[in-house]
Amino acid sequence: MENNIIHYCNIKNNEVFLDGKKLYSGQDGDQFLDFIKGIYKNFELNYPKFYKMDPLCKLAITASSILLDGIDQDIDPDMGLLLSNKSSCYDVDVKHQDSISQGEESYASPANFVYTLPNIALGEISIKYKLRSENSFFIFEGFNPEFLIDYANSMTKLRKSSSVLCGWIEVKENVYNAFMFLVKPEAGLAFTKENLLNLIE
Repeated sequence: MENNIIHYCNIKNNEVFLDGKKLYSGQDGDQFLDFIKGIYKNFELNYPKFYKMDPLCKLAITASSILLDGIDQDIDPDMGLLLSNKSSCYDVDVKHQDSISQGEESYASPANFVYTLPNIALGEISIKYKLRSENSFFIFEGFNPEFLIDYANSMTKLRKSSSVLCGWIEVKENVYNAFMFLVKPEAGLAFTKENLLNLIE
């Protein structure tokens, strides 16, 4: 059977949706960090490392937790991860650059440096859900549904993954958009470019 979209989660414009149903709204005028902390508390995500994470990891772990915790089924440790965005880990890169540009007093802060690769978000999800699967993070100018479809389909057809959690996890300062979706070879919404473009809107 071909892969289909089984569940999806959207976080943007101070709102959270799971499978098209609104689950949470932030306060008007919330900045990203206030909004994402509000989600964490509201859904009682219970992942203590959250508060030490950079913005990209906070968004990724929040979106994946809402999706995976909301589907009420066991998580297969062979579920693959396939994420993408445009800005990589821009926010923490700026902090890191600032910390090493202070002349003789400069030093690389371990708290920032550890998050200067976007694939750290994959690691956080894998740790939380005890995944031992293939995972990749790609940088594109914009959401690239064709690439995600081809790559996710190859992961399951080659039996590298039983299912694939895919997504667009973009955050740069206070501009953010998380769209995560689970695909696997069972009945669901057709895994097509048109459907992905409709769901990310």
